[in-house]
Amino acid sequence: MLVPPPNFGMVEDSLYRSGQPDQLNFPFLEKLGLKSVIWLAPEEPDVGFQHFCHDQNITMHHLGVLYSTNAWDPITEEIVLQALHLLVQPSTYPCLVMCNLGRHRTGTVIGCLRKLQHWNLSAILEEYRRFAGPKVRVMNEQFIELFDEELVFGENQA
Repeated sequence: MLVPPPNFGMVEDSLYRSGQPDQLNFPFLEKLGLKSVIWLAPEEPDVGFQHFCHDQNITMHHLGVLYSTNAWDPITEEIVLQALHLLVQPSTYPCLVMCNLGRHRTGTVIGCLRKLQHWNLSAILEEYRRFAGPKVRVMNEQFIELFDEELVFGENQA
């Protein structure tokens, strides 16, 4: 039986999002043929998941270590930019973007990716809220709204 990780979703072809998986989810993740995982939480991923990534030859990009270890602090612009720089590289795919629960940090990065894809703000926020559930963080929504896509490529390519 294949069981997806918590808050799993397909963002687009070969790009997925979720919360941290456990051993029950590993057979499902194997089917995705992942090449990369972008881990946005400040703490280390579960040791079992680290072993799974190593065994599957999946590159783990642990970006969360670059900011506060307080889980309630919002994700920084630096982390979002690093994640987006990875997400615009074809060599990163197939890729899974994740944090502990796959809600706020992951949702902020995916929301900023949607801005790069020229989605309208109401659609971006609807997607963010669908995964955030009842605990929407207004600071994250504001971050997405004010995020400057030109920071990713420079003003000539945005």
